[in-house]
Amino acid sequence: MSDRILETLAATIAARRADSAERSYTRQLLDGGAKRCAKKFGEEAVETVIAALGEDDDALRNEAADLIYHLLVLLEARQIGIDTVLAVLEKRMGTSGHAEKAARNS
Repeated sequence: MSDRILETLAATIAARRADSAERSYTRQLLDGGAKRCAKKFGEEAVETVIAALGEDDDALRNEAADLIYHLLVLLEARQIGIDTVLAVLEKRMGTSGHAEKAARNS
């Protein structure tokens, strides 16, 4: 598996803007704008939580994959590159969660 799978998937999602809405579910989502993409992301988040509360690891893996896909679609709808999100995560590496949250709130 590629160590750059998120970047590859984000690029594929961006390329779907050029597809027809009849052929591409991603294009249909993007055509609905950020609001529709955010709503769908929220639905997937709930499904992921429900799967996490269950005992079926395959269900959780599948829902987590759906959640990540829909997050990338939402980021594309807002024209936020995954590289910028990954840069934020990289910057946070080595910082305690409590310290990082306190820095954001100050």
